[in-house]
Amino acid sequence: MAVENSLVNNQGNEDRLSVYLEKDAVKRQINQVVGGKNGTRFISSIVSAVQNTPALKECSSPSIVNAALLGEALNLSPSPQLGQYYMVPFDNKNKGCKEAQFQLGYKGYIQLASRSGYYKRLNAKTIKEGELVRYDPLNEEIEVNLIDDDIVRELTPTAGYYAMFEYENGFRKVMYWSKRKMMAHAEKYSFAFSKRGGAKTLELLEQGKIPEKDMWKYSSFWFKDFDSMAQKTMLRQLISKWGIMSIDLQTAVDKDMSVIHEDGSAVYVEDSENGEDSIDNNVVDEQSLTEVSGGNAGNYKGGLTSPEEDFFKQ
Repeated sequence: MAVENSLVNNQGNEDRLSVYLEKDAVKRQINQVVGGKNGTRFISSIVSAVQNTPALKECSSPSIVNAALLGEALNLSPSPQLGQYYMVPFDNKNKGCKEAQFQLGYKGYIQLASRSGYYKRLNAKTIKEGELVRYDPLNEEIEVNLIDDDIVRELTPTAGYYAMFEYENGFRKVMYWSKRKMMAHAEKYSFAFSKRGGAKTLELLEQGKIPEKDMWKYSSFWFKDFDSMAQKTMLRQLISKWGIMSIDLQTAVDKDMSVIHEDGSAVYVEDSENGEDSIDNNVVDEQSLTEVSGGNAGNYKGGLTSPEEDFFKQ
């Protein structure tokens, strides 16, 4: 009976989104950003994203549409397979509902930076155990010996993270962090990661030692896809500190990890003081292909920065 009720609720939520999309005001809003010719494609992409991410079905329709409109304005795809941006569900305790949060993926950073025309090269990559030969942080020189076999490389544990960019005029910046440094960074600034045991838990997950029945506790992508979140951190640090940012890239960075309102304003989410308000206790569907950063809570915080913003700026 519980399964049947769940199916009924999900169907009701999908119908609610369909009804919302039929409103004249919403159609005008979509046409202003997307244009009449692309409206059908845009709506199909929203419906597909919601179907692929079950937890989104419980989110308010305006938050879903506004997050998708921002992605569309930035010419990014909501497809989880492309990893350019994500719509992340979280529980807003003040409003008594779930809302969708816009989150930029590391591939979205690469897309937007590449389109700006300033960058000749831009890259973020995992470095596997045994590949790093030498890293000189003073001269920003790195020497690696990459594993040739892609399958073997994929199965080899990650040792660190590399990011770099080079302008068309030849200016170049390079960063390398060990995985240990990245985990310490995450433990310090990500509530969800530290609350769930941080580096020790991540090691157990990578070794397959967490029981299947307990996996729902680790829905944060700092546990589910640590490497992707680490590459995003590297790119964000590199570009925000030393890179030239186009208007689109600045907009994406400013509104990353926020709920978007109809007027385009961004509202951020506070870190929770306790586990009950954490997003990780609310997004428990293992099939949710969302990029969840640590410690999102159900209480809003106005302003231009959020704890997640602070996390990436450290």
